[in-house]
Amino acid sequence: MNATAVQSTDGLRELYEMPGEMARRKAVDRIHEAARAVIGRSSLVFVASAGADGTCDVTPRGGPPGFVAVLDEFTLALPDATGNKRLDTAHNIVETGRAGLIFVIPGRATTLRVNGRACVSADPRLLEQLTAVGKPPRSAIVVEVEEAYQHCPKAFLRSHAWQPEQWLAEDAVPSSAEITLSHLDLPGLTIEEIREQERESLLYRYE
Repeated sequence: MNATAVQSTDGLRELYEMPGEMARRKAVDRIHEAARAVIGRSSLVFVASAGADGTCDVTPRGGPPGFVAVLDEFTLALPDATGNKRLDTAHNIVETGRAGLIFVIPGRATTLRVNGRACVSADPRLLEQLTAVGKPPRSAIVVEVEEAYQHCPKAFLRSHAWQPEQWLAEDAVPSSAEITLSHLDLPGLTIEEIREQERESLLYRYE
């Protein structure tokens, strides 16, 4: 740990002013109508979790707008996509029973942050309700809402995330295949083999 790191929450608070009244009051313990509308229009959600050993993980999940179901004003259900089968998020949630979500609507600065208790469910009665991608998932992350609030839009505004004229050229950053090749560092493995695997993965992305 860096020797200059802040050592206490009191020391941290000394660096900043106290939050204003609106910031203190904007968190609620349920999904109100406006929040339900955001979730119903969101096609992208970032899921944060941590394992029993404190190891953290954040993963993006996507689907048709509204693919995350609002079961009631206190409960959300996020269908699992099989993906690479590492199950990092699911493992963490099984170990600690906690998750944090940030819902994003592409092209809009509105976001919604939800934190709460969580579990992984394979209940067929639940999974049959989660068919936004055409079929029930193998499991779902169920979040019992403890805290929900509208997240500050400044990050999107500062980053120009939704302004195409500000986007980098496609060849300005390594592709996902190039990053994978660099990380694997396996003799004989070619970038075309990785690209083919990616094409197949995207073709069957909902399986």
